Amino acid sequence: MKRLPVLVVPVLLLLVSLSFFLLRPTTPPVLSSRHAFEPDRRLRVYVADLPRALNYGLLDRYWSLRAADSRIQASSDPDHPPPHDHPPYPVNPLIKQYSAEYWLLASLRAAATATAAVRVVADWREADVVFVPFFATLSAEMELGWGTKGAFRKKDGNEDYRRQREVVDRVTSHPAWRRSGGRDHIFVLTDPVAMWHVRAEIAPAILLVVDFGGWYKLDSKPASRNSSRMIQHTQVSLLKDVIVPYTHLLPTLLLSENKDRPTLLYFKGAKHRHRGGLVREKLWDLIGNEPDVIMEEGFPNATGREQSIKGMRTSEFCLHPAGDTPTSCRLFDAIASLCIPVIVSDEVELPFEGIIDYTEFSIFVSVSNAMRPKWLTSYLRDISKQQKDEFRRNLARVQPIFEYDTSYSISRGSTSIDGAVTHIWKKIHQKLPMIQEAIIREKRKPDGASIPLRCHCT
Repeated sequence: MKRLPVLVVPVLLLLVSLSFFLLRPTTPPVLSSRHAFEPDRRLRVYVADLPRALNYGLLDRYWSLRAADSRIQASSDPDHPPPHDHPPYPVNPLIKQYSAEYWLLASLRAAATATAAVRVVADWREADVVFVPFFATLSAEMELGWGTKGAFRKKDGNEDYRRQREVVDRVTSHPAWRRSGGRDHIFVLTDPVAMWHVRAEIAPAILLVVDFGGWYKLDSKPASRNSSRMIQHTQVSLLKDVIVPYTHLLPTLLLSENKDRPTLLYFKGAKHRHRGGLVREKLWDLIGNEPDVIMEEGFPNATGREQSIKGMRTSEFCLHPAGDTPTSCRLFDAIASLCIPVIVSDEVELPFEGIIDYTEFSIFVSVSNAMRPKWLTSYLRDISKQQKDEFRRNLARVQPIFEYDTSYSISRGSTSIDGAVTHIWKKIHQKLPMIQEAIIREKRKPDGASIPLRCHCT
């Protein structure tokens, strides 16, 4: 066999390399660098361009209002008339409990690099997610408190609807929305009525909600007469959406400040609620007259707030039954007060599950057991002091996780800034693989194909 000349081998290798280069596909791979999930890097966030009037401008407008919130007594609205040195977000309890929108935007504006969990990018093409900086809760609550009575669910004369429409029109016309169908966009909808009129249009996005209660609707006229309680499709899902904590309304109690707790079980709130909240009314009648149980009707105004502080700090357990929605701010007030939460709600969804274990500091009771006479209080009395002390130590450990305002924690001697905002960004980061998969699957859907809507709510 003849050997090839020495010069022929390099030439052949060059031709093979050149042919590989010329025949290589010119289009990028299906998974671009944007879609490659790298859990160890920071989440890349692009902030959608919205006018200031739709976020901080709403705060300016709120503080210019001279009247009190029409839903509560003027003496119970701590924000009006406005003080000279007012806080940046309202302390009106109806509004403050939903302030996640303010803290999340502030974390992105703090610096170009934001936090250890997030990196803000100037080009939407480089982003993992697009944050929509609309104060949807403040917009809705201002319409409810200062708008024309009865106009909230209407469109005419509804300033909140006008703002919702402007946000959706601006965001959906941007190429970033068209690229993903909105699946990588983030809306903060902590108030159950936030973005009320346009929910169907933003449903594919990543929704930051306190629970899914405001999205479920019972079908009053089901297609099948055999199913009188059919739940309509809503497109909220634990696969893509993030449960975030309410902002607690009561001050944080340090473990070193904890004192005797002579009351077994405490609850303060409205007795009569709707939907799943009917359990609350039944529980009230069932245990409200027991000697070591306090069930108080009230609202967190100035007087009610002081009563709640005292009640939660002097009770071993704090009752957390469902209200109009499965959760409420009361759970996070209990955590701040080191009062062991007793959660009675079969449909509850909680913030940061998978990162923290609620069974280490909370008691979960099924509705069926709670409805048994004497069962709940007997169960709680059987919990040993050692167990309760362990619960309370664990409550103290997780308190910083539910703090939005980390400056408060630092002022109390805690150096942790890994609070609620950072954990929200972490949960969004965890959702990326499923969201990116959905975007890619949508791209390969041929024209005319019909894919049924599915709801993955648990």
